Amino acid sequence: MNITRKKRIFLSEDLKINSYDDVKGYFDQLLAEPVNTLADFKTWLLKSSELEAVLEEDMAWRYIRMTIDTSNKDASAAYEKFVNEINPPVSEASNLLNKKLSDSPFKNSLTDEADKIYLKKVESAIEIFREENIELASKTQNLAQEYSGVIGAQLIHYKGQDLTAPQASKFLRDPDREVRKEVYDLLFERKNQDNEILEGIFDQLIQLRHQMALNAGFKNFRDYKFKEMNRFDYTVQDCLDFHTAIEKHIVPIYKKIQEEKLKKLGFEKFKPYDLSADPDGKAPLKPFETGNELTDKTITLFKKLDPYFADCIATMKEMGHLDLESKKGKAPGGYNYPLYEIGIPFIFMNAAGTDRDVITMVHEGGHAIHSFLTKDLALTAYKSFPSEVAELASMSMELLSMNYWDIFYPAADDLKRARKEHLESILMVLPWIATIDSFQHWLYENPAHTREDRKTKWLEISKRFGTGLTDWTGYESARDYSWHKQLHLFEVPFYYVEYGFAQLGALSVWKNALQEEKQAIENYKKGLALGYTKDIKSIYKAAGVSFDFSAGNINALAEVTLTYLEKLN
Repeated sequence: MNITRKKRIFLSEDLKINSYDDVKGYFDQLLAEPVNTLADFKTWLLKSSELEAVLEEDMAWRYIRMTIDTSNKDASAAYEKFVNEINPPVSEASNLLNKKLSDSPFKNSLTDEADKIYLKKVESAIEIFREENIELASKTQNLAQEYSGVIGAQLIHYKGQDLTAPQASKFLRDPDREVRKEVYDLLFERKNQDNEILEGIFDQLIQLRHQMALNAGFKNFRDYKFKEMNRFDYTVQDCLDFHTAIEKHIVPIYKKIQEEKLKKLGFEKFKPYDLSADPDGKAPLKPFETGNELTDKTITLFKKLDPYFADCIATMKEMGHLDLESKKGKAPGGYNYPLYEIGIPFIFMNAAGTDRDVITMVHEGGHAIHSFLTKDLALTAYKSFPSEVAELASMSMELLSMNYWDIFYPAADDLKRARKEHLESILMVLPWIATIDSFQHWLYENPAHTREDRKTKWLEISKRFGTGLTDWTGYESARDYSWHKQLHLFEVPFYYVEYGFAQLGALSVWKNALQEEKQAIENYKKGLALGYTKDIKSIYKAAGVSFDFSAGNINALAEVTLTYLEKLN
């Protein structure tokens, strides 16, 4: 796939952004430019979109370089400069552009659904914009960066090697319980050193975010964030109902699975270092050794699924848009970062040779393919889709790819085991999603809470969605602060329930593929290619599924999953 950046229509081809002054003239020109005809208005929109794409991509690269090596002072300084010096005046100028767009009589000539959604987003942005929140937002981004640095520095020394948490995690699947305990204890002791630091960071984030909400006229940050995230298609109550449905229909199923594992292990209860162990005493799966092998096998897998998917990942490999292996100083987690101007995204992850890494790769690969499918949409706003749609792309790919995991697991028993463990992990993650989302609602509805209040509430919610099958004696702080590992809480608040909604959509896509794979994939591509030119329900419908997180649908999809699992036993 030959990709080159399109010729710019407004900004200089050799623009380098070292300060706001480098782009100020473009904002000034757009603000002063006369818009006397509909043609003028449409050209003005394209110019504004180009400016937005260039700025987004510039910040993206700074973030990517900073997360690849959080100890790189130059990379961190470049990111901080954008957050603290460039982004604040950009936010002010962007608000003025939004107002000019909103005040234009020609906006009424935009009758396509895509434009109506875009205008709705613009009106929301205008409504919540407050100049005093620009500085507060910068402070929250700096704190999120600090969190990444703390997590990225959490190394343990084991068998002569310094290991990151992702690298150490494969030892937690070792059939030897003593090995698991030894590594878990090292991780436990290392993470304990940072609990107070992370609590301090989070205390500041809570207060900053609450103040932002008050400044914008909201009573709490939860309500402010729902508005900012353009959650037009569902309500707070829908989220609460989702929590209840997961508690009723999924938690009992997952508890039963865990009880069966306990029985095989011969334990009354798990210790925290047993949770990832194979109940049959098998060694951890080893689907690949290096990041290059992970890339090449993913390309082979995707080629079997759909040649277009393989071309996307191959193009990213050729352009150097992959950084996959876990290493010292690297920020936690994994992401696919869209690059709106060039159109080729960047995948970042912390691979250590585990089966979870395969899931992460195909997950982020789904996001990447979404970027490719939408790269030629006219406006940047159309390519910036809601998370409920973005995660449908990634989670569906996890399940669609299962048919071809023999690329990673040529032995039949390993292949069956990998599929089984993944489906079980879905039944596990839904309660975790409900746990994190329920916790967030409480956190921001009660911003004056103390650290002790926070711990008490966390344990209460964990009990609601947990199995009660783990003995935490001696490891109480690991349980009390287990939420620290969820980077979304620190970096992208309220971005998590979407995983739950999208997981249900993905299970539906997979259900369709079990009946007719080719058609399911075509529908999947068709839905994703819409970007954000339709509402969420319409996008899901185009993908051949429904945006439905009711108790009835959750129960029905759980039954499909259980039926498939029974065939693997």
